[in-house]
Amino acid sequence: MVSETGFDSHGTRCAAWYLEATSDALTGSRGRPCVVMGHGFGATRDAGLLPFAERFAAAGADVLVFDYRGYGTSDGTPRQNVWHVRHREDYHAAIAHARGLAGVDADRIVLWGSSYSGGHVVPVAAKDGQVAAVISQGAAMDGLAALLEIGRYAGVGQLLKLTGHALRDIVGSLLGREPHLIPVVGPPGSLAAITADGAETGYRSIMGPTFRNEMCARGALLIPLNRPVTAASKLRAPIFLVVAADDNIAPPSAVRAVAAKAGAGSEILELPSGHFDIYSGEMFQRSVDAQVAFLQRTLRVEAVAG
Repeated sequence: MVSETGFDSHGTRCAAWYLEATSDALTGSRGRPCVVMGHGFGATRDAGLLPFAERFAAAGADVLVFDYRGYGTSDGTPRQNVWHVRHREDYHAAIAHARGLAGVDADRIVLWGSSYSGGHVVPVAAKDGQVAAVISQGAAMDGLAALLEIGRYAGVGQLLKLTGHALRDIVGSLLGREPHLIPVVGPPGSLAAITADGAETGYRSIMGPTFRNEMCARGALLIPLNRPVTAASKLRAPIFLVVAADDNIAPPSAVRAVAAKAGAGSEILELPSGHFDIYSGEMFQRSVDAQVAFLQRTLRVEAVAG
């Protein structure tokens, strides 16, 4: 059963769904584990996350699925601001909330991310230092590499256009103007942050009713500053990484680099998948089955006790 809830992040309410475990398979003397889930670049919680959450609940974990400040049904301004620093702050607030939930074992919090949030969970887990496990799929682990990928498929001219719109937005914000918005995703050749082949179709295939195809243009300049790969060696929790080997948006090489550098060790599953294929069909089944098996191995009461 999915219930509507929320929590405070830096004085602003983040909206969330809460699913209680429907199995006691992972319940220990201190309660149940809880998986904390956020979404990717410009996305909202109603964009393909619930099927994963339901599988985790069926396996015996509670699940908290949240929207970042300024997104979906969460409060906060400016709206549609893709800024990894704020997103990470919201993850930390969600962790604190999950640890205080009745029936949840505060020592068995799991971070889950996909695409942009698949990167966020690495530095968040490293900074927190107490999460029990991390799951990341199709992740954006190196914003600098992602920016170079945009230059490869869209050209230097596109990077210059994005930079111009970002500077316009930044100057406007300093002058007290409303945010200057650009599309999150669009067809090749259009003005959008992501214009890779198939990206627009991929977004449309998973996005829910609260998704808005717009973002503060300033976010384009922040992409190369988001480099979760640099935090991998500081991880104290085991991490399970699903690599979408045919990803043309988030470079798979950066995910493999995280696997090699992970401080507490890693498991990796390579799938013949594009960036959006892991949300449905066979690739979803293979990905979520492996993630559930990882949770069962990592969070079972005997493993924790031992």
